[in-house]
Amino acid sequence: MAERSFKQEVEKLRLKEGEIFHGEGILAVTKALLQCGVGYVGGYQGSPISHLMDVFADADPLLKELGVYFENSASEAGAAAMLSASVMYPVRGAVTWKSTVGTNVASDALSNLASSGVTGGTVVIIGEDYGEGSSIMQERTHAFAMKSQMWLIDPRPNLPSIVHFTEKAFQLSEASNTPVFLELRVRSCHLYGQFVAKDNQTPKYTLAEALNNPIRDLNKIVLPPASFLQEEDKIKRRLPAAIQFIKDNKMNEFLSGDREDIGIIVQGALFNNLNRALIQFDLSDHLGNVKIPVYVMNVTYPVIDDEVLEFCKGKKAVLLVEEGQPNYIEQSIGLTLFHKEVKTKLHGKDLLPMGGDYTIGRLETALSEFFNLYQKEIEISEREGSINILAEDAKALSEAVPARPAGFCTGCPERPIFAALKLVQQNMGDYHVSADIGCHLFSILPPFNIGATTMGYGLGGASASAFNMDFVRKDNGQKRVISIMGDGGFWHNGLTTGITNAVFNNNDGLTIIIDNNYAAATGGQDVPSSRFNNKIRTINNPIEKAVHGVGVKHVDFIDNTYDVDKMVKVITKALTSNEKGPKVIIAQSECMLNKQRRDNKVKKKKLEEKKRVVNEKFGIDSKVCTGDHECMRLSGCPSLTLTYSDNPLREDPIATIDSSCVACGNCGEVAEAAVLCPSFYKAQVVKNPTSWEKFKHNVKQSIFSYLQNRREKKRQLA
Repeated sequence: MAERSFKQEVEKLRLKEGEIFHGEGILAVTKALLQCGVGYVGGYQGSPISHLMDVFADADPLLKELGVYFENSASEAGAAAMLSASVMYPVRGAVTWKSTVGTNVASDALSNLASSGVTGGTVVIIGEDYGEGSSIMQERTHAFAMKSQMWLIDPRPNLPSIVHFTEKAFQLSEASNTPVFLELRVRSCHLYGQFVAKDNQTPKYTLAEALNNPIRDLNKIVLPPASFLQEEDKIKRRLPAAIQFIKDNKMNEFLSGDREDIGIIVQGALFNNLNRALIQFDLSDHLGNVKIPVYVMNVTYPVIDDEVLEFCKGKKAVLLVEEGQPNYIEQSIGLTLFHKEVKTKLHGKDLLPMGGDYTIGRLETALSEFFNLYQKEIEISEREGSINILAEDAKALSEAVPARPAGFCTGCPERPIFAALKLVQQNMGDYHVSADIGCHLFSILPPFNIGATTMGYGLGGASASAFNMDFVRKDNGQKRVISIMGDGGFWHNGLTTGITNAVFNNNDGLTIIIDNNYAAATGGQDVPSSRFNNKIRTINNPIEKAVHGVGVKHVDFIDNTYDVDKMVKVITKALTSNEKGPKVIIAQSECMLNKQRRDNKVKKKKLEEKKRVVNEKFGIDSKVCTGDHECMRLSGCPSLTLTYSDNPLREDPIATIDSSCVACGNCGEVAEAAVLCPSFYKAQVVKNPTSWEKFKHNVKQSIFSYLQNRREKKRQLA
């Protein structure tokens, strides 16, 4: 159950030649793939391209009509290896994943694919989210494109450009027999717009034809001496063919302006931000009609030297807008200008920040400095003053408003697991905890402060392997290591690198596998252990069976993570057990977001049918609450907050629960497990109650009214 359904939107994928498509960028990419006659699609979800996988899953009937095969790959490596179908056969394939984390996982298969070369067009749609808003390490896909000589397209963020360059990506791949990256930023994936649709195309060469007509070509197997010849082919044939195709098809754009002594070179995906910054200097309009020459690099690798030299010819200086570091494009262009003895001054990271997202404000500042250096008829002093004021305001705002750390959702079933682990460490001392990628990584932040390292998706167990201290006697006080992984990470990488590896090496640590039924962090997509119906995937494969299957003897399964007291006991048992070998705890409760999405649909339907619906909420009795706030320190639930007591003898604020509560019960369970206070209570709000419930309610209200009136009379008499 993905976080968003595209059941209605996928009907737009059926639009025919000449019809107008209106919609989101990620949906436009899907339509473009179908228009290009793609034969198969795979990938692994991750921001900002998760929805591309969700769209294809919802479009399964249409894909079958067209003869397109789609799968949710087990990992990015599996998706990249899938592209080998295009090595021998002229069938088009596309895969997708999240940025450098996905490319790192896929690198072995990708390197082999780039070496052997492809016959059919292959496109890797990369969800790039470089900058402060990213959830991963700050690296660029550009480096891998250079290393393996895969061409990198970074299109302007508008729907016609995205669709156009998806088509060109396949053509470029086939013209040069090389895989192509199509880089989509957050801005591109989620913008809305329109384009003129074309008819969907069935694959010109199908997978069925390939199976019935197998081909072998030893020159395309990555094995000496063929691998040496493949390297030579990259240099002598594929790269020149790619450059020629890019030039012939004018994939990069030259935008002319009134002024010719300076210019700007920009990555395609950054053009919209650059244009909005130029508008502030009255050097463009909202349609992108620039008044200063701009060279838009929709293809950022390879750099087309001839085009760069043509653009720089006769100019005093150019400003290169290249997001991220290292400054690969700047180095390449600078070397070209040096070799050709071109005197044009190249500015880039000397005026722009080395790292981070190139926001409009940052570009305005850089443009102001650039224009100051080469000022002519452009008057910028007034604009520069306003930029300085904006910068000062931004700094003051950042100092006044505290940073908002990421955290678990209200009702998240992972929250009580870490509350339990925190209670365990209060009793037994601190443990080294190897964290993992997923929602559970939020445990490293307050109020839990649990987790020392994270090495990659599903690598929580592997990153704890160096602490295998089985040879040290436990009666000497030697602690065990604890590792964490989620169900998504378990199926992606953790089963082999974490659990199987621990069994093979007789590791004695504890691994907690958090099973919330979905790959929750990427949008709630199904995994092999998901428990609900999926018409196109086989699920309901328990993690417990897989763990037992690779040889783990000590396995505890908990199907209600909200039972904090039980979680404490099970974790303590695993950490103190004399049993040798790896210990595994599978803590299972459904992701609250997905549960709410499903339950809310059911409740909405019942309300429409005038049926009985019960909504539960937790509350705190202000007269009982002691105000020690331990409940917040142990659960951290966003629905728990502070309020002032109406008791004049209490100066400190007391705890209260706001309207975002989903009645998971975690706060009350934590309070009970930690032996705190009995101030928590649960209330039920019944809509469309039964006749019996109405009668009971009226009786209770009558009794309450009678008692309240009697008390009031006694007060008056006193």
